[in-house]
Amino acid sequence: MPDSQTGPKHVAIIMDGNGRWAQTRGKPRLFGHHAGAKRVKEIVRACPDVGVKYLTIFAFSTENWKRTQTEVSGLMSLFRRYITGEMKDLIAEGVRVRFIGDRPRLDAKLIKLMDSLEDATSENDKVHLTIALNYGGRDEVARAVKEMARDAAAGRLDAETVDETTLAGYLDTRVLPDPDLVIRTSGEARISNFLLWQSAYSEYEFIDTLWPDFTKDVFADCVARYGVRDRRFGGVKA
Repeated sequence: MPDSQTGPKHVAIIMDGNGRWAQTRGKPRLFGHHAGAKRVKEIVRACPDVGVKYLTIFAFSTENWKRTQTEVSGLMSLFRRYITGEMKDLIAEGVRVRFIGDRPRLDAKLIKLMDSLEDATSENDKVHLTIALNYGGRDEVARAVKEMARDAAAGRLDAETVDETTLAGYLDTRVLPDPDLVIRTSGEARISNFLLWQSAYSEYEFIDTLWPDFTKDVFADCVARYGVRDRRFGGVKA
């Protein structure tokens, strides 16, 4: 088990490779997404064992609307089924769930389920699971700046006092610590508009494993590698 003093407390994951995993098995892409949803449950349960308190997963981006209507509709149905099917276990296992992203574009039934899951788990503190749904880093910053502009126009915010802390307080993640480690599966080496502001000093792991094959052992290995990195945050060690 990684050293609790050196391991990451907040891990964010770009869960990539569901479609390719399915296609290599001669199955439709949605088959891979269902397999990926099952993997989420295993990784959430593994978090306490590796010392991770906060887990943020990239479930659906603002760019994913460009996919086929069949895939988008299937994903939205999968999200509704996940919330309905997992709510009882998440409550019992001490997982607090939050959603980040631009909610208005999502359908009303899904939004209601998201609100219900957040409310039902609001007292939990064992693991903080944040699900990025209709989320984009640039969109998040744009929405934050728009809200800041409204507050400044209304006299609730002095523009001269705005700094990094002010902006961070308007982001979707304002109640969360920044991620220590960001993992992307499937062999792609890009961040895809995920937590752009928050990951300024995060460590990154780009691994070849497709998300449905991302076991708790692979997760533990990524967490362990983080513990031997030299993190200086722009400074130097004496």
